[in-house]
Formats: sequence, C-alpha cells, structure tokens
Amino acid sequence: MSADTASIQLEFHDHSLLPLLFGEHDRNLTRIEQKLNVSLAPFGNTLRISGSEDSAPAARKTLEALYRRLEKTRSKGKEPWALELGDIDAAMAWVASDGGGDDVNRFAAGEGLLETWKRPINPRSANQQLYVKALLDHELVFGLGPAGTGKTYLAVAVAAAMLKAKRVDRIILSRPAVEAGERLGFLPGDMKDKVDPYLRPLYDALYDMMPGEQVERRLAAGEIEVAPLAFMRGRTLANAFVILDEAQNTTPTQMKMFLTRLGENSRMAVTGDLSQVDLPLGNKSGLRDAVEALDSVEGVAFIEFTAADVVRHPLVTRIVHAYNRREGTLLPKNDSR
Repeated sequence: MSADTASIQLEFHDHSLLPLLFGEHDRNLTRIEQKLNVSLAPFGNTLRISGSEDSAPAARKTLEALYRRLEKTRSKGKEPWALELGDIDAAMAWVASDGGGDDVNRFAAGEGLLETWKRPINPRSANQQLYVKALLDHELVFGLGPAGTGKTYLAVAVAAAMLKAKRVDRIILSRPAVEAGERLGFLPGDMKDKVDPYLRPLYDALYDMMPGEQVERRLAAGEIEVAPLAFMRGRTLANAFVILDEAQNTTPTQMKMFLTRLGENSRMAVTGDLSQVDLPLGNKSGLRDAVEALDSVEGVAFIEFTAADVVRHPLVTRIVHAYNRREGTLLPKNDSR
C-alpha cells in the first residue's frame, strides 16, 4: 500500500443492525464508495475501509455515525428503520462540514427525530436540526431558503408529531393562491377542489407521515384543515399547528393578517423562498416585510437554509448553486419586492 493511502478496520458489536446499515444488496456501502472514492469490504461483523488518508477516515466517521444512530434508536426500545440513501448522503455531508465534531455527534444521537404515524423523520443537516428545535421551542418560526431544503416537509413533520403526541388539537395548512408564472384560469368544483392544486405539496407531506385513511378521516373531522390564506381573516387559531407555505407570495397586509391569527397554545411555521417571488413586479413580498419588521422580536425564530441543506436529488443542489452564483445571495437586500 502506498504512503498516501490508508486502511481501516471497523468492528460492529450488534450484528443485527448491519443489514440496515449496509442496505439492501449493500447499496449504502456502494453509495459511500462512489461518493468518497473508497473501497469497503464487509466480512462478518467487520468492515475494511481502503482509500486515501482523507477519504478513508471520512468513510469511517460516516459509518460510525450511521451505526450509532441505529443503536440509539434501538436503545430507546424502538426497532430501527432501514437507512435511506438520503441518510447516507446527509451523514457524509455532516462529516465533511464538521470534521466529526459536535454536529456529527448530534446527528448520530438522532437529535430532532420526529415520531409520526408512518415512520420517524430525521433532520438531515445541522440547519434542519436547528429548524426542528426552533419549531418545537418557539411559537413563530420563519423557514427561509431554496427549494428542496425541507422547510415545508419538516414543518409538516413537526405538526404531525405534535398532533400525535396530543400537544395540539389540529393542523391548519395555508398557502396564498398565486400561480407560479402561469394563468390557469377558472378551476371547476367547490372551494376545496379549487384550492387543492395549490396545496398539493402539503398534502404530499401529510400522506408521507400518516396512513391515507387517517388523513381523510382527520380532514373530515376538522383535525386537519386546509384553507387558502384569504379565509384566515377574522379567525383566532388556538391549540393548533399552523403552517403558511410559499409565504414569499403574500403581500405585507396579508402577512400581518395571518401572523395576528395566532391563538393560545399554538405554533406557526412560515416558509418561503425569497428568490422565487411570483407577485406582480413592484409589489413587496410580505415575507420580506416580516423578516425586516420582526427581526428583533422576542419569541420569533428565523432559520435560513442554503444550497448545502438541499436534500433532494443531487442535481437540485447544483441547480441552486448555479442560480445563487448568478443572482447573488439568498436574501438580496436590493430586491424591491
């Protein structure tokens, strides 16, 4: 072996966790090999890692963090879920950005894990962990950043976890009915039929966390409510987890109206991407106005995501980076909207 290569042998105590760690047909190991340019050779409860002096230790820290997360879940008396490729990518990203320090330890400990009806939801970046903590600890949280960073998905996950734990009585989902550069014209059906196309991402997240029949039953019972932003005026939303998605497309008046609906024992999550405002030119975004107005207000938290937090297809990360390079920062101060 040349001087600039390293060989590391890992030993795992709980043999029963290895199928979950390695993945079906060792697909998780293959992912790490491809991303870190290492060779991984499993044998029994040991794993031999071969690679450069940088990549081999990174692979070791990644595998250790993932294994510790599985161990932690079992230590709580719960059966661990199979790791997804997104979990593998997240662990590698945390190791690369943190060098195996406190952030990776929090990842391995499963901090921010949310229990929903269908499966546990894990934050996949340090920012996502901060976001989940803020949603649990603060009455009003703004999640700002590009597509694919989990702003809306994690807000729905926290809402579902709090409903499951009976910390709130209902979930209320809202979104401004602004079309993204298109004009769809008249939509047939009742109010729900007209609004559903705009709220589809919120439904998708709900169905990922609850059995379909339970979503339908809770919708019928009013425990889950989906309403356009215009229908919020005059209401006081108590004992609820309220989510306003695509908030960059609100006006300042709409945003103020929505934020003042907050009632007793409620939480609000406001999510949006200030680089994707679909309002007519010259109209200021209510989300930008709220960021400026509430920056120093006690009890309000702001979590800003970047392209590093994108958890969709890797190409999405590269797309976001490309647009950011061309258009400047995530929150351009000279944007008149």
